[in-house]
Amino acid sequence: MRRAALLLGLTLLATPAMAQMDSREGIALQNQILQLRQEMEQLRRGGGGSLPPPTVSRGGSSGGGSELVGPLLERVNTLQDEVSRLRGRVDVLENQNRRLREDFEKYQGDMEFRLGQGGGGGSAGSGAAPAPSRPAAPVAPPIAAPTTSTGAPPPRTPDRAIAEGNAALGRNDFPAAEAAAREALASRSGAHAVAAQMLLAGALSGKRDFGNAAIAYNEAYTRARTGPRAPEALLGLANSFQSLGNRREACDTLNDLRSQFPNLRPPLAAQATTARQRAQCR
Repeated sequence: MRRAALLLGLTLLATPAMAQMDSREGIALQNQILQLRQEMEQLRRGGGGSLPPPTVSRGGSSGGGSELVGPLLERVNTLQDEVSRLRGRVDVLENQNRRLREDFEKYQGDMEFRLGQGGGGGSAGSGAAPAPSRPAAPVAPPIAAPTTSTGAPPPRTPDRAIAEGNAALGRNDFPAAEAAAREALASRSGAHAVAAQMLLAGALSGKRDFGNAAIAYNEAYTRARTGPRAPEALLGLANSFQSLGNRREACDTLNDLRSQFPNLRPPLAAQATTARQRAQCR
């Protein structure tokens, strides 16, 4: 049950189609509430309408209606709480979708700019090609800063990208850390996937992009559910949910952390305890 709630929260953060589904659920719940209110109104007036007669006849027809009012009120309150919860989750999803669109547009613009720069560097390189026979070698600087044929520096190895990204994360240079993490992920090296996802999640958390950070933490956990960084990924996921205001999902995740990893390292256990207190988990 807890895992289903967690996956539903992540799907809401990552998939726009779920917003429409939640909207339909909310409409259906509102319709049920209206119907129940109509039934309650009929009961208060004593008409009974099409409701089934009560099984206990001691209080007469009006008494039977009174016996039904309590369960109907409870159902109305439950449905109203569900509608409020769905509305809050839809609002969170809409904010995340907006951020994702902005990030994608920025990324697309950066790629187009880099490609434009790469084309200019290639033509300049071809114009300078006839000069290799000159003894004074101004062409030597590429050894210190190697470039590809397009004029762009060659990509770092995943190990180096992750190491430099963690160093950037340590000095709160979150954009550089994010760029390094995405570079490592783009290499499609399975051995570095979890470390790159954790680096990406930490950078996004530092940028206060908690929705995408939750997705990155969940991806890191999914890739290695029993790996050494799985507890850290679950804790990061819970903190991201808490920062988004989703206390219920945060507590479900912390409960999973406690049940799956009962013997946490002391520093991580202390962080988990602090997270439970902040989320007011029972």
